[in-house]
Parts: sequence; structure tokens; C-alpha cells
Amino acid sequence: MDINIKCFCHAHDARTCFFYGGLVNRKSILNTLMMSHISLGSVALLWVFVGYILSFGSGNSFIGDLSFFALNNVGLTPQEGSTIPHILFMAFQMMFAIITPAIISGALVERMKFGAYILFICLWSLIVYAPLCNWVWGGGFLADHGALDFAGGTIVHVSTGVSALVAALIIGPRNKKEQHANEAHNVPFVLLGAALLWFGWFGFNAGSSLAANEIAANAFVTTTISASAALCVWAILEIFTEQKISATAAAIGAVVGLVTITPAAGFVTPMGAIAMGALGTLSSFGAIRFLKKFKVDDTLDVFACHGIGGIVGSILTGVFASKAVNPAGADGLLYGDTSLMVPQILSTLVGVAIAVVGTWISLKIVGILIPLRVDEKSMEFDKSVHSEKAYDNSLPSET
Repeated sequence: MDINIKCFCHAHDARTCFFYGGLVNRKSILNTLMMSHISLGSVALLWVFVGYILSFGSGNSFIGDLSFFALNNVGLTPQEGSTIPHILFMAFQMMFAIITPAIISGALVERMKFGAYILFICLWSLIVYAPLCNWVWGGGFLADHGALDFAGGTIVHVSTGVSALVAALIIGPRNKKEQHANEAHNVPFVLLGAALLWFGWFGFNAGSSLAANEIAANAFVTTTISASAALCVWAILEIFTEQKISATAAAIGAVVGLVTITPAAGFVTPMGAIAMGALGTLSSFGAIRFLKKFKVDDTLDVFACHGIGGIVGSILTGVFASKAVNPAGADGLLYGDTSLMVPQILSTLVGVAIAVVGTWISLKIVGILIPLRVDEKSMEFDKSVHSEKAYDNSLPSET
């Protein structure tokens, strides 16, 4: 697997920054970008010293041991059963660890203190991400039960989506004026971010085969056509409900398709991927409208897109998975085997549970040390938090 991990991590950070940054109000774009960017520093170092050992150390069925502390014994030779250098595998997994907590930021922008957010994602990475990663990818008890998660449906998207909802409820909504003013300030950024995310998702999904082989090729195809199906279904839903197709909605629809196929990309056929993308979109589209009725202030609909998309994708893997695609996987319900549904549902429920409990614990610890919310009196959010502004409003406008 020939991949420049450092460049890939920075590129994915940029994609998320464009997507999230374009969706928020212009006065909070720097804070939104920084919430993704800071993970490249804090979570990466945490992963090197502690996160990797908890996730992949030779421990027990619930957590890793100290065998890889500070990359001890993580060298240039492959591990047993692998064909890539151990340190490359560590770096590839570090990419997931970095981007995962950054997804949660979309639910917290415009109201959480930046220092509190940094401490929160570090705690969350150790309390939620590392154990869940160990249970599914590190040979833990969910893997022993046969749970499949090719590229992070449960580990990345279920965990972050549910955590985003819990965090939004604990921290509380923005004031009504800020919620009313919440609209995408730069739609071209949103489309650019979505397009780059779509391209970059190939690195996550196809790359999770850890080889340039037929499984990677299948994951590449299923990833893109799931997103294509989701985009088209979302557009149709927009026509029926809004009588138009907004660019922002089209971008969100594609991302939901990418989320939904993530756990199944290397296990399902292209036709299965189309069905999953469509079903994931229907579920997320409905969830956004349901949560709006209850006035849940998840700023960028992280739970509806990542949480619901991840849950649907993880469970549908138990329906559409086929050993004809990947002999190391299992046959799903569609292929006459019901046994995969139990571990898929179990892993999804476990992902939801640890996200709820771990997010609550993390925020309670942070709240004892640092106030969670910013001072909302200032109208210039970026200026008050970072002493900077993205746009110089003093410049004369063109006529």
C-alpha cells in the first residue's frame, strides 16, 4: 500500500474544513476551521503515545496493553499476517483517529470554548474511540462475535454522530438569534468540501483493504456509487418537499451516501451499495426534519448525517454483505444467512452506548476544569475566541 499518510491526513483535514467552514456563519468560520485543524496536533500526539496502544496493543478483548507505548516495537517490518510496514499501519489508523473527533465539532460550533473543546476531544479519543476501535478492529470482543466494519461505520460515524447529539444537548442550544442567523455563508466552499471529501473517501474505504487488490477495487466502486445514489435520492426528496434542489442539500446528500457505505464498502456488491446509499439518505433526510421539530440544536446536523447514516450502514451490512465479494467477510440476510445480523446490531448498540456514556463523562470532566460555553455577548465570534477574523469587513465593497 503506497500512500503518503501525512499528506492524506492534511488533505482530509482541509476537505472537512471547507465543508464545515462553508456551512457556518461568516463570523465563526475560523473557529470552525480550527476545531478540525487542531485535531491534527493534539489527537495525533495522543495517538502516538497512548491511543495506538489502547486500540491495537496485545491486551485482552476489551483494551490494549502497553506493548506499543510511544511507538515502542512499531517498526518498519510488517506484523504477522500483514504485508505492509507496522509503522505504516499505525499511521493509516492515526488518520482515522485524527478525523473522527473533528466530526463532532459540527454540532458544537458557535458555543463551545476552544480550550474546552481541545480537552474534550482528547478525553473522548481515549474514553470512546480507542476502546471501540479495539473492540472491532483490534481483535476485541465485537470482532470475536463476527461484527464487520470495513472502514469505520460504527467506529467513526456511529460514535461521532451519537456523541454530537449528546454533546449538543449537554452544552445547550445557541441563543435564538444565532440559530435564526445560521445559514451557509459560502456555498462554493460547501460544494468544494463535499467534492474533496468524496474523492478523499476513496483513501479511507479502498485503503482499508491495506493492499491494491480486488477488495480495494470493489470498495472504490461501492463508495462512489453509494454517494451517487444518495445524491440523486436527496435531490428527488428536495424537489418533492422544497420544489427545488439546493446546492447545499446536494452536497449533504452525497456525504450521507459516503457515510452509509463506509462499514460495508469491502463487503457488498455495487447494487447493494446503491440500495444502501438510497436507504441511508431516506433515513438521514427524515431525521433532520424530525430533530428540527424538537428544536435540537445540532448546528450542522452531525447526528442526522453521521449518526443515522452510520447506524443504517452498519445494520444494512448485515443484509447486503456477501462472501462472494469478500471471503473474509460473511453472507448477509439477502444471501440467506441471518447470523450476521446479530453482531451488526450488537456492535451498533455498543457503539451508541459507549458514545453516550463516554461523551457525558468527558464533558463532565472538562466542565469541572473549564467552562464549556463561550461568552455569547460578542457579535464577532472568531474575534473573541481567536483574536482574528476571516474577512476584513472594513474593505470597501465592489459596486
